[in-house]
Amino acid sequence: MPDARTIAVYDAKAADYARMVDSGGPDQTLRDFISTLPKGARVLDLGCGPGGASAHMRNAGLIPDPVDASPAMVALAKERFGLEARLATFDDIDGEALYDGIWANFSLLHAPRADLPRLFAALARALRPGGHFHVGLKTGTGEARDAIDRLYTYVTVEELHRLFTDAGLTVVSTREGSEKGLAGTDDPFVLCLARKPADA
Repeated sequence: MPDARTIAVYDAKAADYARMVDSGGPDQTLRDFISTLPKGARVLDLGCGPGGASAHMRNAGLIPDPVDASPAMVALAKERFGLEARLATFDDIDGEALYDGIWANFSLLHAPRADLPRLFAALARALRPGGHFHVGLKTGTGEARDAIDRLYTYVTVEELHRLFTDAGLTVVSTREGSEKGLAGTDDPFVLCLARKPADA
């Protein structure tokens, strides 16, 4: 179950969040992800927020499936970009070989640490052989609420790599950085791209 207090923050601040992340075009990380996929590839946008990444994917010839646990974010993605966004939690992603790519950019950090191995395994199953899986998380240790009451699970780079490899995926690239988010704090993060073996 998603954390109700975290969802409430995103519902209340959906418009603020949309303004914060609206850069006018896809950033380098998203462009790199898109470049790994063929035209017509089906991509799960897990925690799509206001829909910007899915809109860029669609413009690049991909077929995004934008999902979010916040009703306000889903409504915003539909309204701003005409996306077929839908309400779904991490646990609703169930199936085998459904997607050519998975874009989970700063969404899985709201899952409890104990759930991460199970969720990564389920998402790896949903990925087609040869598909790519992008994850962005905040780095650190433990679980805590931020200044605006969102619940976070912090991971080390080694933990993230292990989550991928335990799910049968191969890490392709890793980048660390620091950025100011909705809560106004400058937090360290890791961006990681992994691939499912073509013969999986």
